[in-house]
Amino acid sequence: MVICGEKWGDFMLMGEYHHNVDEKNRLIIPSKFRYELGEKFIITRGLDGCLFVYPLTEWNKITEQLNSLPFTKKDARAFMRFFLSGATECEFDRQGRVNIASPLITYANIEKECVIIGVNDRLEIWSKTNWEKFFNDKQDDLSDIAENLFEVGNI
Repeated sequence: MVICGEKWGDFMLMGEYHHNVDEKNRLIIPSKFRYELGEKFIITRGLDGCLFVYPLTEWNKITEQLNSLPFTKKDARAFMRFFLSGATECEFDRQGRVNIASPLITYANIEKECVIIGVNDRLEIWSKTNWEKFFNDKQDDLSDIAENLFEVGNI
C-alpha cells in the first residue's frame, strides 16, 4: 500500500519523467523526487547503462553491504571499483537542478534528452535512446519475467 509516497514508514520512488540536460550537465529533478532525495544524495554508475541516484539513507545501506564483501574476491573488487569510483555526493541548486559529473554523463550516453524513473529505493537516469531500447526490448518479456520472479498468487 502506498500512501502519500510512503510505504510502511519508508518511501517509494516511482514514476517516469522526461527532461533535458543543459550544456553545463545540469538536470532538473522533479520536485516530487527532490523532496524524497533530501538535501544531499549520491549519483553513481548504475547497471544496464543508466545512472543510479540514492538518498543518503539508502546509500548508507548499500555501502554497509559492500563493506561486508570479501576484498579477496575478484568480482567484489571489480564491482566496488565500478560502483564506487563513479559515486558523487550531490545537492540541488535553487532551480532544483543537479550537476552531473562528465564521466557519468559519458557512461550513461546522455546527450540531451533523458528519462528519470523512480525504482523504489532509487532513481535511475537514462538517456532517452537507452531507455527506449531497454523498454522496447523488455516489454514483450514482462509476463515471463513476472512469472519467473513471483509465485502465483503472491502479487
